[in-house]
Amino acid sequence: MRIIRDYQFVRPEDRGATAAIGNFDGLHIGHQAVINIARDAAPDAPLGVVTFEPHPREFFTSDAPPFRLMNAETKANRLEKLGVERLYELNFNASLASLTAEEFARDIIAKGLGLTHVVVGADFCFGKGRAGNAKLLQEFGETYGFGVTIAQLVAGDRGQVSSTNIRQALSDGRPEDAFRMLGHWHRIDGEVIRGEQRGRELGYPTANMSIEGLHPAKFGVYAVLVDVLTGPHKGSYHGAASIGVRPMFGENRPNCETFLFDFKGDLYGEHLSVALVEYLRGEEKFDALNALIAQMQADCTRARDILART
Repeated sequence: MRIIRDYQFVRPEDRGATAAIGNFDGLHIGHQAVINIARDAAPDAPLGVVTFEPHPREFFTSDAPPFRLMNAETKANRLEKLGVERLYELNFNASLASLTAEEFARDIIAKGLGLTHVVVGADFCFGKGRAGNAKLLQEFGETYGFGVTIAQLVAGDRGQVSSTNIRQALSDGRPEDAFRMLGHWHRIDGEVIRGEQRGRELGYPTANMSIEGLHPAKFGVYAVLVDVLTGPHKGSYHGAASIGVRPMFGENRPNCETFLFDFKGDLYGEHLSVALVEYLRGEEKFDALNALIAQMQADCTRARDILART
């Protein structure tokens, strides 16, 4: 998959694609339906996705609480797995935000990216002040020479599939319900950073990752599936992860700490993808380290059993 970030400098081989357009936060089954329609619309054309970084909501409300289900890395990794060949990851800035709906259709879709067909959800809005809608995009497509398909919203067995409902499921500690809406496990991707190495001292060395900017799942311990994406230890592992602020040690900044079962090696600086499979328990502050270690052992035993059945 090739990533294109500037619509003004697009190589000839990256033009002529058919693309789904949207923020696609979470890449849930509704988003995947839109991408599949784009795939079927022109089977001989490169399959593309047009999305934006930062998320427009982050741009307009930078002081709002974290809400994203995916950072840019997680989204790109997932899109590549879905068979997307061109990711047009456009820089959402003041210049892009000021474009009218017609300017977006003409200057970005038609002239800039050279797309031949686009697919959008029925609730798609675009242009300054979100003035354009999916029906208007079809009219602009007729004018500027690209096809437009409007995809209907997807409902699951528990109502409409949406990023909002997925966030709620994660906030409640229900990753299985999030899975049913996503069509895949909710993942946290990122670089392994150096922590305080307390886990190593306790006999449970962890890979620490920032969750800054992401909607936090319910704080606590999870059974997880782990993909090491880079480095000499690339591969898939089982593990247990703690998401939260580490109340035992008085820390305040939330992060994700993952213990990989049956693993030996250095992961600092490598990139991991951690999938939340089942919520085991909430964060606790223990009276003594021995009690914490005993609980960690019990957590790992339970996580092994769960993952063996997954």
